[in-house]
Amino acid sequence: MVRHVLITGASIAGNALAWWLGRNGFDVTVVERAPAFRDGGQNVDVRGAARTVLERMGLLQAVQDNGTGESGVRFVDQDGATVAEFPLEELGGDAFTAELEILRGDLARLLYDGARAHARYRFGDAIDGVETTDAGARVRFDSGAQADYDLVLVAEGVGSSTRERVFPGENAPRWLDVTMGYFTIPKGAGDGDMARWYTAPGGRSVFLRPDRKGSTRAVLTLQGPAQGNEGLEPARQKAFLREHFTGAGWETARVLEGMERADDFYFDVLRQVKMERWSNGRVALAGDAAWCTTPLGGVGASLSLIGAYVLAGELCGRDGGGDADIGAALAAYERIMRPFAEKGQDVPKFGPRLAQPHSRLGVHLQSALLHLASLPGLRTLVAKAVAGRADEVDLPAYPALRSAPA
Repeated sequence: MVRHVLITGASIAGNALAWWLGRNGFDVTVVERAPAFRDGGQNVDVRGAARTVLERMGLLQAVQDNGTGESGVRFVDQDGATVAEFPLEELGGDAFTAELEILRGDLARLLYDGARAHARYRFGDAIDGVETTDAGARVRFDSGAQADYDLVLVAEGVGSSTRERVFPGENAPRWLDVTMGYFTIPKGAGDGDMARWYTAPGGRSVFLRPDRKGSTRAVLTLQGPAQGNEGLEPARQKAFLREHFTGAGWETARVLEGMERADDFYFDVLRQVKMERWSNGRVALAGDAAWCTTPLGGVGASLSLIGAYVLAGELCGRDGGGDADIGAALAAYERIMRPFAEKGQDVPKFGPRLAQPHSRLGVHLQSALLHLASLPGLRTLVAKAVAGRADEVDLPAYPALRSAPA
């Protein structure tokens, strides 16, 4: 039987796993390197079957109530004039803006609040080493503690250090030639409930998105080959973005000024996680640690929620009780989730170049195409094309899996 479970990582995937397993008879410990629960982060959207998962968790209404209020996306030129507009109300909830848009930290908080009554959380610690056997895993922590578990679930994200310890050299990342900086800035006079996207020559774009906290979420995106900048210190990462975005036009100067003062700055050189297997004995990967699709895939949060539901269901066994064969359960989890993870990773390499053109002619052509796509007769077709990126998982039935909050 699998009873004692260690989950490493306390964001969306880790907290969702703790939520399900803790309610279904497992002794769950969650370890998180950060000294306390981490709020903050940018917008994530919940699409397709992930909505059903939230409904079964009793969290759908809470996610709706805590949404960002984004009412669509407006593409603008350097003068702020509208190039194209895609309103949520007209296009439904699976176009550029999803019906369920929420900040990463707010979604993780809802999951954490629901999980901690059924799981122990150990903040300010991390895994230093794992020894796997057929019967379980012995874990050493940075704090010096050591403990045995029946199963270790790694939900640390794209750069997971535990994954590299347990699966050394097995991740063959796919780099997408995109660098992004995320941070929060003060709300400006032109910031309403519509997100605004500005494209500048040189493979640059600026994305401003609303929240309901009196501020604006900013994203700077630069298209170009990875240069090892993910390893830079935050001050040098900011300097890198400032160097490339200074003089880009529109409201970029205001955004760069806000970046210097932001206390939630996050820098990411986009790469997908490519693993031939997601489990090694009694250690298994979940969420971005297993299949990171990157923000370009558009289904990262959704797949984390769905994956947690499927993994918990398989571990409980089709008849419940947590007495499933661990190898069979992990194999079934991977068999069900891998096709949808691979679909989410199916981002064409030329996609970022189309989204962030390098020449002025490319920017003008992009604007013309967006304007054409936003015309009343074509908006619905475009929305359906975008919605096609959302997962279409047929959720397995786990009759014994306890869903409703205790």
